[in-house]
Amino acid sequence: MRPLRSSHGWLLQPLRKPRPLHPARACAPSRFESIDALRGVAMVWMTLFHLAFDLGFMGYWKQDFLTDPLWTLQRTCIVGLFLWCGGLGQAMAKNQQQGRRRFARRWAQIAGCALLVTAASWAVFPDSFIYFGVLHGLAVMLLLAHATAGARPAVLWTAGTVALALPALGAWALGGPLHEWAKIFNAPLLNWTGLVTQKPFTEDYVPLLPWMGIVWWAMAAGQWLLAHRRQWLEKPVAPWLQPLAVLGRWSLVYYMLHQPVLLGALWMLGAATGHSMN
Repeated sequence: MRPLRSSHGWLLQPLRKPRPLHPARACAPSRFESIDALRGVAMVWMTLFHLAFDLGFMGYWKQDFLTDPLWTLQRTCIVGLFLWCGGLGQAMAKNQQQGRRRFARRWAQIAGCALLVTAASWAVFPDSFIYFGVLHGLAVMLLLAHATAGARPAVLWTAGTVALALPALGAWALGGPLHEWAKIFNAPLLNWTGLVTQKPFTEDYVPLLPWMGIVWWAMAAGQWLLAHRRQWLEKPVAPWLQPLAVLGRWSLVYYMLHQPVLLGALWMLGAATGHSMN
């Protein structure tokens, strides 16, 4: 609009009604340290687990990682915590109205790293390489989470519960009335869904079901926290937890680097001490 002319010279332009700021954009931080620190806890726990696994793989400390509850339960908790943080993050992103471009960029990074994991695991474990591990599963789950981010908490809680229950129902159906379909669903083409009667032989397996249920539950919990306990999320973490928050912010980079570093260090230790992997 053109400025008005008066006897006192050029006046200011007529005032316009200021645009209201979305509350999430006006006061919320771009990241929540509490969630980053929680993700950092998952990273540290994962590192200790993988160190134990690598010690067994290199022949230093033999353990039964396939059937021993000490290890199988830990793996379930680590994956669950990691995906819970992913679901919380999607709730925060929706609240802050993050755009599609930012989501697409982050998704492409995760999907690209998943392909690198497949290639690396093929080289090390050709008979049990990873074709649908945690990053592969996360990439698919994030697409569903992004598509359902606007759903109400009640819908997300219900969807999560159904997702958690479906694998057991599917195993019953494929082992009984639909047994003709079992071979199809157990094959790599469909076993990523989690509707199987036997788990595939692979170094890492994080199917869509039941794990998508954890993501949906976390999204519902995140919506509740934002609506009723936002201060819990926005409160800075204690100084001694800051390293975990930093680790959580760089979780993808750390995830991709920690195993090569661990295996490289153990290989150099073995070379220096003359240790045999047998």
